[in-house]
Amino acid sequence: MPLKLLLQLSHRNLFRHKRRNFMLLLAIVVAVSGVTVMNSLIRGFQYDMQDAAVSNLTGHVKILAPGYLDDPSIEKSFRLAKDWQPDIDPKQLEGWAARIRIPAVIMSERETRGVQFVGVDPTQEGISFLGSAAYRGERLQSAADRRVVIGQALAEQLNTDVGRRLVLITQGADGLNREAGFRIAGTYDTDGNGLEKVFVFTGVERLQSMVDAEVVTEVSIKLVGAPEEFSIKASLSAFFTDLDVLDWQELEPQAAAMFVFADAAIFIWFLIMMGALIFGLVNTLITAVMERVREFGMLRAVGMRPSAVVLQVVLESTLIMAVGVALGLFGGWLFILWIGEGINLARWAEGVDMFGMRSLLVPRLLIQDMLLVAGMSLFFGFFASLYPAWRAVKIKPLEALRR
Repeated sequence: MPLKLLLQLSHRNLFRHKRRNFMLLLAIVVAVSGVTVMNSLIRGFQYDMQDAAVSNLTGHVKILAPGYLDDPSIEKSFRLAKDWQPDIDPKQLEGWAARIRIPAVIMSERETRGVQFVGVDPTQEGISFLGSAAYRGERLQSAADRRVVIGQALAEQLNTDVGRRLVLITQGADGLNREAGFRIAGTYDTDGNGLEKVFVFTGVERLQSMVDAEVVTEVSIKLVGAPEEFSIKASLSAFFTDLDVLDWQELEPQAAAMFVFADAAIFIWFLIMMGALIFGLVNTLITAVMERVREFGMLRAVGMRPSAVVLQVVLESTLIMAVGVALGLFGGWLFILWIGEGINLARWAEGVDMFGMRSLLVPRLLIQDMLLVAGMSLFFGFFASLYPAWRAVKIKPLEALRR
């Protein structure tokens, strides 16, 4: 039979049982919309962890002295030429920063804490959370700034405030302890308290003077968009032959593992939803076939071939699946637009901070995810229609006409 005629028959049959087909269509729309929304939330969780890991003084690629990760001291440092610039295409490079990052003890008038003391050039820190954090008081003004900025949570622990003085003790380049007083320029506030309790910042030149060595312990490089980390890492490794060049997955293995897990979670969630939908689709199609025994028997009696019967059943299920997938994707997209500004997770800030996430979860809808949902849904719909189509072919014309 001509394909055009089969399409006309399939289209008309869909409207013969409007209530049943509407319920089936509604189930498909809800399933596809749910998968689309959940995928976007998981993607938001996934890329939020990556962005947090990269912004946590890590960058996409970092240059370190050998052994620094095992012993993060001033002894594991290196000299960087003052005129050095990363040999990376400006279209790929968002920025870079050279820092000193060493352990220290901070003391206020009442409390003492262990911290990470970081010397920075504020003009380079647009690539880290330090550039986007909210401040009370003042920011650091230059690489030679002799003041410090501390986290709001650390200020509360130390029972101190902007304008007061602190004492920091760390190890110098000669292995002896160095002690110096600093005035608090301001306090920074980030999503979660983890970073605020750990990092204390001052000008990199001030910290070099304190440890008596014009060195740095790390160079972080942040790239643009979907970066080609491996090729850039290889070129940097060829230049810094005596240093370690690591990407963010190696520096933040927990975040990298969760990033990979999110891909698996998306696929598992899709299989669960589509598996439940297939059972409903098969059951509905079998019911429709059994209700149309006389119809199929008559069509077979007038000469319709078994392959045409199979194709008609498959076309009917594919048509309703295609409409349901299109409406489901559109509905999911509308829902994501509605929550586009994100979901506030501040109520669970401590738990969210443990996963390295921000307190605002912004959904991220990717075109490839929508294409995956559409393609796999149509495939499963086609697969689900094969058994009902086989049942339709098994109907014998004479037995069907007797009913």
